[in-house]
Amino acid sequence: MSRSASSASSPSPAVPVGHGGGLTLSWPGGVVPEAAAGGAAMVTGVFDLLHVGHVRFLAAVRERGLPLLVGVEDDRRTRGWKGPARPFQPEEERAELLRALRPVDGTFLVHGDPSVTDWTAYTALLAPLAPGAMAWTAHDPYTEQKRRAAAGLGARAWEIAETPDRSTTRIVSGRMPG
Repeated sequence: MSRSASSASSPSPAVPVGHGGGLTLSWPGGVVPEAAAGGAAMVTGVFDLLHVGHVRFLAAVRERGLPLLVGVEDDRRTRGWKGPARPFQPEEERAELLRALRPVDGTFLVHGDPSVTDWTAYTALLAPLAPGAMAWTAHDPYTEQKRRAAAGLGARAWEIAETPDRSTTRIVSGRMPG
C-alpha cells in the first residue's frame, strides 16, 4: 500500500479534465496527481462519513497493485441522491480526508446533475484518465453499469467484497452492530 514517490504534482495542461455525458471532473485545490496520467484504478462515491468499510474497500483496491484515484461525488449530486440533509461534510473536505489515506494516490470531484448516473456519462468522464481498472463494492446497485463503463474504457472490472453492516446510512440511523 505504498504511494508513488510523489502523490501530487502541480496542475498540468497535459492531463485533461474529464467532461462529457453531463458530468465534469475537477481536481481539488487544482492539484493533479501523478496517477492521473493513466493506468490507475478508479472508484467513485459519496464518502460522506468515512468509516471502516470505506478504508477496507480502498485498501483492497490499492493492494491489487495499481495507483488509486477516488472520485468524490459533489455536494449537489450527494443531496440529490441522499436528501437535503446530506452531505454532512463538504465535497472538498471529503476529498481531503480520502487523500490522507495511505491507499489513495489522488482524488477528483464529480460534478453534474444528480439524475446523470448512466455508465456512458462515467465512461466519457473518465476516458481522458485512461483508467487501468474500475472498482466497486459487491451489491452496488450500479454494478452492471460499472461493468459496462469498465468495458467501454478498456479497463479491468474489480468487484470488491463489502464490509458487512458498515455504511454511512447505518451510522446516522444508529443501526451499527455493537
